[in-house]
Amino acid sequence: MSVFDVIRRLPDPQSVLRISRALAVLDLVLNDTEDINYFSFDARWSETEEAALMRDGSGDEYSIVFSAAGAFAYGFDHESPMSPYVNDLRSWPGLLDGVPEVFHSARDEPAFRDGVPRATVCFWRTADDTAWRCGPVEGVDRDGADWLFEVLADGRPEAYLTFAEDYYEVALDLEPIRHVYALMPLTEYVVTSLNPQRRLTDLSDGIAEIGYPRS
Repeated sequence: MSVFDVIRRLPDPQSVLRISRALAVLDLVLNDTEDINYFSFDARWSETEEAALMRDGSGDEYSIVFSAAGAFAYGFDHESPMSPYVNDLRSWPGLLDGVPEVFHSARDEPAFRDGVPRATVCFWRTADDTAWRCGPVEGVDRDGADWLFEVLADGRPEAYLTFAEDYYEVALDLEPIRHVYALMPLTEYVVTSLNPQRRLTDLSDGIAEIGYPRS
């Protein structure tokens, strides 16, 4: 699978936004260490933008910037032969071709660059588009898009359950995950069902940063 497969599987931007917010809250609850969460969300990315972020701690990442103009995404698989770090700090041919002007600020965002975008995957969808789009990249069977965006593209709470049980090495119930995917306000029961070490009061700042609904 490549970026072409992923953009066919992804739901509409509002659904991606909703799922991204849920993923960030779930990781906020489950990760009770000081480490950076695997999934995070910044509802205050800028005055007009929100951002969904994934960092796996091994150099792989993705970012999706949401605005009234639509959504723009980067993904980076550090072991991909498409990495700019193994191509003389050049983006893979076609990767950034066709990015609409409304997304140029996200494309050129310093947080996503080391002189060149940290990206082996790039796709977008304007508010007027009826489908996700990407550049005319070739040889992308190893761009990392399939596993970088797997949980997001799947869209089901079951996908996060499978991911989290493996990543956090815990057994989880599906119902509290469904509760969060539906963006229903958190309760003490939902929090402690996911992580007995966590309390709702512990999460106030994180919930505010994510922009998750409050009761």
